[in-house]
Amino acid sequence: MISFNKATNTFRLDTTNSTYCITIAAKGYVAHSYYGPKIGNDDTTYLLRQMEYPFADSPTFREKLSLLDFLHQEMPTDGVGDFRKTALAVTNSSGNNAIELKYTGYKIVDGCPTLTGLPCVFDKTNKAQTLIITTKDEILGVDVELYYTVFDDTDAIVRSSKIISHAAEPVYIKKAMSLAFDMDNDNYDAITLNGSWGRERHLDRHTINMGTLEACSIRGVTSHQEHPFLAILDKTAGNDNGKVYGVNFIYSGNFSAVIQRNQFDSLRVLMGINPENFCWKLEPGAAFETPQAVLVFSNNGLNGMSHAFHDLYRNHLIRSPYKNQMRPVLINNWEATYFNFDTQKLLDIAREAHKDGIEMLVMDDGWFGKRDFDDNSLGDWIVYEKKLQGGLKNLVDQVNALGMKFGIWFEPEMVSKDSELLRAHPDWAIQIKGREPGMARAQFVLDITRKEVRDYIMDSVEKILHSANIEYVKWDMNRQVCDVGSIDLPADQIGEYFHRYVLAVYEMQERLITSFPNLLLENCSSGGARFDPGMFYYSPQIWCSDNTDATERLFIQEGTAIVYPLSTMGAHVSVCPNHAIGRVTPFKTRGYVALSGTFGYELDITKLSAEDRAMVPQQVALYKKFSPLVREGDYYRIASAAQTVDYDCWASISRDKTRALVTFVQLYNRANYKTRMVKIPGLDANRTYTITWPDEDQKKFPPMTLTGATIMNAGIPIRRDWGDYQGQLIYLEG
Repeated sequence: MISFNKATNTFRLDTTNSTYCITIAAKGYVAHSYYGPKIGNDDTTYLLRQMEYPFADSPTFREKLSLLDFLHQEMPTDGVGDFRKTALAVTNSSGNNAIELKYTGYKIVDGCPTLTGLPCVFDKTNKAQTLIITTKDEILGVDVELYYTVFDDTDAIVRSSKIISHAAEPVYIKKAMSLAFDMDNDNYDAITLNGSWGRERHLDRHTINMGTLEACSIRGVTSHQEHPFLAILDKTAGNDNGKVYGVNFIYSGNFSAVIQRNQFDSLRVLMGINPENFCWKLEPGAAFETPQAVLVFSNNGLNGMSHAFHDLYRNHLIRSPYKNQMRPVLINNWEATYFNFDTQKLLDIAREAHKDGIEMLVMDDGWFGKRDFDDNSLGDWIVYEKKLQGGLKNLVDQVNALGMKFGIWFEPEMVSKDSELLRAHPDWAIQIKGREPGMARAQFVLDITRKEVRDYIMDSVEKILHSANIEYVKWDMNRQVCDVGSIDLPADQIGEYFHRYVLAVYEMQERLITSFPNLLLENCSSGGARFDPGMFYYSPQIWCSDNTDATERLFIQEGTAIVYPLSTMGAHVSVCPNHAIGRVTPFKTRGYVALSGTFGYELDITKLSAEDRAMVPQQVALYKKFSPLVREGDYYRIASAAQTVDYDCWASISRDKTRALVTFVQLYNRANYKTRMVKIPGLDANRTYTITWPDEDQKKFPPMTLTGATIMNAGIPIRRDWGDYQGQLIYLEG
């Protein structure tokens, strides 16, 4: 998978369908020579265009600046003549900002590197190799190791770097991107994922103009608003055609994702920790490791890119024992009761839910302190016995006696202004001395970079989890981080705070899943503000969005699934009018949309209409039947409601191409309009498939038998339903 041609000084990284080439160029610069479809074993050094600057090998090197401002590089650095956006900036006590890396050697090793305190890909089946390129700045006394890991089961390359100081005094890292590479522009478009609370990760396709396109966060979390993902793709690329380059970041804090189009019509791509508000003091002999970034190439459109990301995360990042297991069908009481519940109300919900095959009751916010509203008690993780008469164990035991599991909600990183914790430890909230910190939801953020704060939180959480048979935790985080100050950090290290905060989150979650290895952990951040691959290392699923409206979820889940496996998306059926936007959609359609996630309910089942209630056991049965296919199959996007069509459609297809589940949602009906013929990609052209409509649609639509070639090229009929927001499930088996 990885080789080095000594004659041409070129490293070649091959995945199943792509080739990535790195060349040691003139003067020892580490240059990027090729990335794209797999190529022959040829000398690719001509792609660097070094002939443009013939003085590069001369003793005077008179055109160094011209070369560096033109050369395609792997780790461009500040202050030495590359005036584009750079990947690394380091300064010393004298204030000099220049760093120049020269190649010193390499190693090729089997397996994956491990990172200290950071999530990282793993290799349990001997499918990976890693290239480590070593570089040095002699003047600063800084070494930088560049890591590239490739796998033989996915078209993904995982990158990171390690910065090591051999200087006699501290140096300061002001920018340390995890990934950088340059490429020729070929009239490409870009895709980013943008949004806000309740409308996370909507696809946004752009023309790449001259200058800089950036997606970023400085909120302390990856954010609802922008996302650590970029795609660069052919202008004509679609779901199943065209070249696509995808970039993602295995990190859960401030990030910057950049595409810069420069004077020579080249593109520079960068992904890493956001350099704004970042500065890391590196002591002599110390090292700083950047989080991992993922680079994917597909020659088969966006679906091919999605498959590479999904395979990497399912096979080499998610560790949970639930990864390949059917998740329990749960019912969460948040939208059912908000804060207004007691033991009896929860038991009423559990009893009725159990009758319809629901397997777990999750008690959300409001069970602790004196929590009757969101303005108090965060941090006081003591059972509110005015609500839970007889205590937590009494409730859990009664739920278990019904044959159901029990889960619970925490928001460990937060503290309310009105809380016993803050009254006892006012300095534990993040704050700048002398400045009143800003509240959101009447709460502050705890300074979890301090060990005593982390220990208090985790001791409190673990005490609750040990007190009863709790098998699921929803870990929430409902506001962003600001007013950054720290008692523990000196002034020249305050720029480390945001990264230290993320490391603290990782440490706490690692402690949790180590102490409770069979716990099902679901991450959440006011919905989807921390839906990123860093969290997959600790939890196999993340709450996708607080907006549970089935129509809005079409857009949210489309953007999410372009990068992340369907099995990671927390998706529930809720009541209508929807609590977030007031829309009314059919209960059946809400179930179909949630089936493409972890599946559960967010409602008071005791108040459902008889008609809707009758569908619950049917939906649970559909989930049981199709969950393995959704969880393990290949995801194909077929049509997008975001692209001005009146329907949305996607499929999960088994790896052996014998089965497929197609989900179709008609957004708007039209009078006197023809039946749609929907082409399903990814099938075996020579296989004959029986096509059925599971659920009650089976009564309306008789089975069909067609070959894969016909289905892929001519399509299958999707008849128009009466009304808007109507859904259909179509099952293919051959």
